[in-house]
Amino acid sequence: VAKQKVLKKEKYEMAYLRKEDETVEIDYSLDKVWVAILKTLERLEWTVEETDEIKHHIKAKTKGGFMSYPSVLMIEAVVMDKKITRCKIEAETPVTTITALADFGRTRERINLFFEVLAKQLTNKKNS
Repeated sequence: VAKQKVLKKEKYEMAYLRKEDETVEIDYSLDKVWVAILKTLERLEWTVEETDEIKHHIKAKTKGGFMSYPSVLMIEAVVMDKKITRCKIEAETPVTTITALADFGRTRERINLFFEVLAKQLTNKKNS
């Protein structure tokens, strides 16, 4: 039994978190950006794990892919002025020595995909 625990511990220690972050200023009010963030996550079919409507924070989880684990995204929206909102994303993706090469750049791709879909949500008048 002791050997099994050690093997599991060694396997776990081989994994680490790959972290990325991005901050952008968006020329829309906080209310519009917040609604668009929620629609973006729904459109991407990413799981919302935690939401703080007052602080405008969301913790979301992406889907995994072939040879990659899901990323966890911490999204924060902050008022800069009436018509400008700062949106910050911090993303973490667990990787192992086996998945590290296949997963390289995937965390950054997920952040970029989020901002791309968010921009479409904000500029598409049909979604308003």
